[in-house]
Amino acid sequence: MLKIDKLNYAYPDGHQAIRDINLTIEEGESIALVGANGAGKSSLFKLIVGVSEIKEGSIMVDELAVGKKTLKDIRRRVGMVFQNPDDQLFMTKVYDDIAFGPRNELLDEHVVEERVVNAMEQLGIIHLRDRMPHRLSGGEKRVIAIASVLAMDPRVILFDEPTSFLDPQARRNVINTLDSLKMTKIIATHDLDMALDICDRVIILHHGSVFADGSVKDILLDEALLSQCHLELPLCMQKPRIR
Repeated sequence: MLKIDKLNYAYPDGHQAIRDINLTIEEGESIALVGANGAGKSSLFKLIVGVSEIKEGSIMVDELAVGKKTLKDIRRRVGMVFQNPDDQLFMTKVYDDIAFGPRNELLDEHVVEERVVNAMEQLGIIHLRDRMPHRLSGGEKRVIAIASVLAMDPRVILFDEPTSFLDPQARRNVINTLDSLKMTKIIATHDLDMALDICDRVIILHHGSVFADGSVKDILLDEALLSQCHLELPLCMQKPRIR
């Protein structure tokens, strides 16, 4: 479904953000993309959705190569939920934010409404339909941002730090929301407890390269491996410190 082959990317200042990445991601996988700050997670996401131009290597989505001429079709297949939902929500009503993408596709309004309502019902936010997004909590905004991507009916969704800056209850709500989604998910995160809960595969990026790729338990319970990439065991697996 998603195949990355010999991918390299350097920013205009010469910084090599992605180094010879080769990955195959199958339909329905739930993947945690982890790594220290600057490991290349956001850079990889930008390349997958065509925000950054691929100059060396390739990314294929359902046999369609990511490139300038295919961006419209790629973005129908791959959606992205930003780390800050305020970057994604800009309308005066929740309904209109979720409807923005389908309307931009020039779909009939009855099709738009069906997609919006389906997304809201799936995520349990139908009661927020007429609310103003800027007056909602951070957790509610995150779920609305997810709904706005779901309404586009993508096959793959990329999530950039979906649980960051949330209180415990909002974090748990977002985690449950992510877990309920059955399409392919790639979740860039520092929240290794969340990854342990809902992902079945972990990819560690380190200095722009794939350092490790395997099952959640094989990767996230290997303290020595994580330490090499400036990561720690999930909090739930750490021994309590005696003061």
